[in-house]
Amino acid sequence: MILEERPDGQGTGEDSARVQAAPSVLKGCDSLVQTQHGQLQSCRAHLHQQISKELRMRAGAENLYRATSNSWVRETVALELSYVNSNLQLLKEELAGLGSSVDMDQPESESVTVPMIPLGLKETKELDWATALKELITEHFGEDGASYETEIQELEDLRQATRTPSRDEVGLELLAAYYSQLCFLEARFFSPARSPGLLFHWYDSLTGVPAQQRALAFEKGSVLFNIGALHTQIGARQNRSCAEGTSHATESFQRAAGAFRLLREKFSHAPSPDMSATSLSMLEQLMAAQAQECIFKGLSLSASAAPDSCQAQLHLAQEAAQVATEYGLVHRAMSQPPVQDYVPASWTTLAHVKAEHFRALAHYHAAMALCKGSSAAKGELSKQEQIFQAPTSHEPRGPTLPQQPEARRRLAKAHLKRAILGQEEALRLHALCRVLRKVDLLHIVVTQALRRSLAKYSELEREDDFFEAVEAPDIQPKTHQAPEVRTPSLSQMKVTDIFHRLGPLSVFSTKNQWRLLGPVHMTRGETGFGFTLRGDSPVLIAAVVPGGQAEAAGLKEGDYIVSVNGQPCKWWKHVEVVAQLRGMGEEGVNLQVVSLLPGPEPRSTGARRPALLRSHRECGFETPTPARARPWLVLGWSRKAKQGKMGGQPQPCTSGDCGTCP
Repeated sequence: MILEERPDGQGTGEDSARVQAAPSVLKGCDSLVQTQHGQLQSCRAHLHQQISKELRMRAGAENLYRATSNSWVRETVALELSYVNSNLQLLKEELAGLGSSVDMDQPESESVTVPMIPLGLKETKELDWATALKELITEHFGEDGASYETEIQELEDLRQATRTPSRDEVGLELLAAYYSQLCFLEARFFSPARSPGLLFHWYDSLTGVPAQQRALAFEKGSVLFNIGALHTQIGARQNRSCAEGTSHATESFQRAAGAFRLLREKFSHAPSPDMSATSLSMLEQLMAAQAQECIFKGLSLSASAAPDSCQAQLHLAQEAAQVATEYGLVHRAMSQPPVQDYVPASWTTLAHVKAEHFRALAHYHAAMALCKGSSAAKGELSKQEQIFQAPTSHEPRGPTLPQQPEARRRLAKAHLKRAILGQEEALRLHALCRVLRKVDLLHIVVTQALRRSLAKYSELEREDDFFEAVEAPDIQPKTHQAPEVRTPSLSQMKVTDIFHRLGPLSVFSTKNQWRLLGPVHMTRGETGFGFTLRGDSPVLIAAVVPGGQAEAAGLKEGDYIVSVNGQPCKWWKHVEVVAQLRGMGEEGVNLQVVSLLPGPEPRSTGARRPALLRSHRECGFETPTPARARPWLVLGWSRKAKQGKMGGQPQPCTSGDCGTCP
């Protein structure tokens, strides 16, 4: 399947303030990462090849086992199947261990916090832009492709730098700059009629399996995936022991979720598992859950300033229950096929551990709120009656908080008991995963929470406590600060089209074909040059006076002026061309124009959608239909003037003495 891009995305505008981005942001490239990631991807790919080989052997052995009736053959095949299954188990464990080397990234601080799950970047092979682009520029644009070596080298350097971006905002700007350049490249060089024919190679982030396509949408989608993955790495590295670091981590995970949502909504038929709709939906859920966890951490830091506040503890209980619910959904998504086939087992287990851990924390904080027996807390307790879930769906409301001190103590013990059981379950799950056993920080966090619960339970325990144990109800999940899925700011950094010299995209792209006329020499007649100009960049000949100088020179309505006396003027404004022509003396002027040729009707492809869809709109600008293809030339450009996308507000030259009017 070919990766398809859905229309109406996001990006940068061509008419915006431009910055030469590539040279300034190449410092965001981390050259030390390239060797490490390359070796990691090679190991992953090799392991997956071995796994595929073993799977083929197992499939063949199973077919033989079912087909034969010979007892000796069946025994031999059964022995072979046992050997193959053992090899598969070892290979999968080795692959999981390999993934854990970069999956469990830790913040640069001495505090004890629960580890996060960052994503590794998709790797890619080197790409030769030069040969294909030079050939296309020479054949289609009619210019010397060799004269664009500087632009092509700048593009190749930018792509090379994006393979190893630094894990900070500079690295994000680097990826955003390359993504914006891909929007320009798609609008200029890629069309159903003509494209460079490049083959893009990318490795799956989760499995390391290579995939390739000729669609530029695959390149754009992979870069967008890396933007989201880099946000996860930045978020995982934040120091979440302080409010500022927690806020930055929340923002990063929200941006990551926005990147994966944008990728899921705008692209389809991905050739690699990590970019499939199910995987992206799971990753979006995972990032939202991690953002919710960071919000809980920030609230717990604020609550630590008032540890005796009953209401603060109740809020934390509901926030922790919300985090547990989010991770429960993530665990369920990871456990469903086909996601479970390629998501690391350590991720699935970690999501399960976190669900149990935060569910236990919810009961712990509920117990702490119940232990606040001061008279001032009684009013707070009465306001929080909906903290507990209803035991059954038939009951409209959950149980209320008791007001009597003894009843509160007994209920607090019940919640602490559930907290202890939950933390013990989290530790059991942690011990079952070979990869997570190596993550000492996770074990420390859960163990500390268990010890706190045990210590508080011992305080509430009494020797004469012979009452029947109370059953603690579930905590109602609720958050006062829901994470917001935010689309990455791809338009923050304004970049200029590297191939700006080829001319405005509204005309000079592979979507159009044109014929170059001239230079033609013209002199001013009694009524001027015999044509009317309209529009900006490039300036359009809106009307030609019959019998005038322009008609005699072969100029036609709808032609674009691209050169005045040898000076390229594809990007000139209307007033600049008029001023140049007005200053011409009796010697006249030499003009070069291009005439757009009618394009062939696109061949019908049935219900199948094209691989690349209108990505120039994603860059924030629209390419108007060329004037030669419209029956109303001036009206077409008036519509462009109203849009104001590719230039200023073009006005027709109506003054009789400007030298360009009849």
